[in-house]
Amino acid sequence: MEPGTIDNLSILYQSSDFIVVNKHWDIRIDSKMWYETLTLQSQLKYRFPELADPDTYYGFRFCHQLDFSTSGALCVALNKAAAGSAYKCFKDRLVTKAYLALVRGHVSQSRMMIRYAIGKNTTEGMTHMMCIDGTEGCENPKPCQSELIVLEHGSYSGDPVTKVLLQPLPGRTHQLRVHCSAIGHPIVGDFTYSHKKDNSPYRMMLHAYYLRIPTSKELIEVCAPDPFVTTMDSNWVPHHVTHRLDETIQELK
Repeated sequence: MEPGTIDNLSILYQSSDFIVVNKHWDIRIDSKMWYETLTLQSQLKYRFPELADPDTYYGFRFCHQLDFSTSGALCVALNKAAAGSAYKCFKDRLVTKAYLALVRGHVSQSRMMIRYAIGKNTTEGMTHMMCIDGTEGCENPKPCQSELIVLEHGSYSGDPVTKVLLQPLPGRTHQLRVHCSAIGHPIVGDFTYSHKKDNSPYRMMLHAYYLRIPTSKELIEVCAPDPFVTTMDSNWVPHHVTHRLDETIQELK
């Protein structure tokens, strides 16, 4: 995938109330830093200047968040009422989200539920990190679980990796990254949760693939194209299929 630019915003869905974008892997949603001019906000303003809402600080209302280094489906509300209807779906836990990831090593179980409470890491130098309950300095851990389904075993740049589908239930900051690291299979390219060792790939291999938001106004249901295919990244070589992606998504529905 090419580096992000102001004019290469990918739109997955658009209506009078919502836009769903395929967020680029190296772009922040917004930034208060004067030098960080390329953000998802600036891409949206460039593409849809007439849709920017002057009543908001940044011009657009984001219905949820994705990390700077995570790509994929992200929903934007175009007015206050639409934002409220989406917020209610998140609050009532009616939203379905599924992520694709490449993780280090070969995951032995074909399906697993990862259950670790997650809290904020208050250790000096680690304050922007989350951690599992029982870790020294772990503050206010809250229960959460992530379902992991193995799609394919393969290799990335010659090292063993597994392509997985991940579903956060319900969803904490960095939940999938922390849970994968906790079971000994950190996400490929996740420098933060690999004890600052995994820095060779060009990106972190986590992608918001499927998003379903049944708002009172309309049903939003999108898939953001899978970036973890050999035609997109020749470093990834699948060897063995365990579950097919399309069939696994049908199960979620």
